[in-house]
Amino acid sequence: MMRIAGIDEAGRGPLAGPVFAAAVILDPGRRIRGLNDSKKLTAGHREELGYLIRERALAWCVASASVDEIDTLNILQATMLAMRRACEGLSMQPDKALIDGNCLPRGLACVAEPVIGGDATVKAISAASILAKTARDADCLTLHEQYPCYGFDQHKGYGTAVHLERLRQHGPCPAHRRSFSPVRRLLIL
Repeated sequence: MMRIAGIDEAGRGPLAGPVFAAAVILDPGRRIRGLNDSKKLTAGHREELGYLIRERALAWCVASASVDEIDTLNILQATMLAMRRACEGLSMQPDKALIDGNCLPRGLACVAEPVIGGDATVKAISAASILAKTARDADCLTLHEQYPCYGFDQHKGYGTAVHLERLRQHGPCPAHRRSFSPVRRLLIL
């Protein structure tokens, strides 16, 4: 049996927090119904599916790249780093990795193929999408506990009107990505 790892990320667009990636090798003998692009699922459904994925997959790993890595490398390269870390962290070596999008991380120990829209069409990528998103959301709740004035529990770090207003009121915190223009502009003022 060929072991296929699906890999996806969560958190490229937000103004704060790490970018997360997950790699999942599904077990064909333990199907999981309802897998889909994490953005098309409710938070509760993502949590339920995340539990099933962690319980039934042959292997899974969630990894991240820090805010400092994002600011140093840029968001695309930091995302590729998180994806490589997730693939390397699997408890078994995949024969092939299918990666959502049109870019591939360098240095993977297996053959890799990009799949545009894979989070909605390839079950292993859907599973990775769900694990990455639930890990990112959990991290945003931790950020909210550390920095409650920004409302990370509501906007998850995205550049909503509320988040931008709170940034103007309080300035950036250590979790903000200084290389992202709305944050960078406030540092220049």
